[in-house]
Amino acid sequence: MKQTDLVLTPTHLRFLNRRFPCTIGRGGLTARKKEGDGATPRGTHRLVGMLYRPDRMARPADWALPIGPSDLWSDDPGHEDYNLMVRAPYPHSHERLRRADPMYDLVILTDWNWPYAVKGRGSAIFLHAWRGPGRPTAGCVAFRPDHLRWIAARIRHETRLVIA
Repeated sequence: MKQTDLVLTPTHLRFLNRRFPCTIGRGGLTARKKEGDGATPRGTHRLVGMLYRPDRMARPADWALPIGPSDLWSDDPGHEDYNLMVRAPYPHSHERLRRADPMYDLVILTDWNWPYAVKGRGSAIFLHAWRGPGRPTAGCVAFRPDHLRWIAARIRHETRLVIA
């Protein structure tokens, strides 16, 4: 592991010699991720994108893309767009990226089951803002919003998410 890696430990995430409290999936950590299990997958994951709400924050990094009102994430394992960003109207199961709450104001995308998704292996694992300390996610890794912005501004091409 390198100093530039985001390293998830049982109690926090370590990055650039700093420790950040975080939350993980309600299903804990797993080596056998499945759609709907609420678990966070173990492994080394590349960071492949960053999305943000331009109406709520300045661009966090020069490579971040804005989230628009019709942006969605397909979580329908039976559809060809499974685990990809799609646009409304979209009649299949999906998650809205532009939410009323601040949870997805800033989203860092990992390469979990992407870009060629295996049906049922679980949709996207994001880094996003938490609902509060100790409140689990559906499988993602979540942070205090100010910590997430600090991390986002310092991610580099070689940065990976390492979940042992």
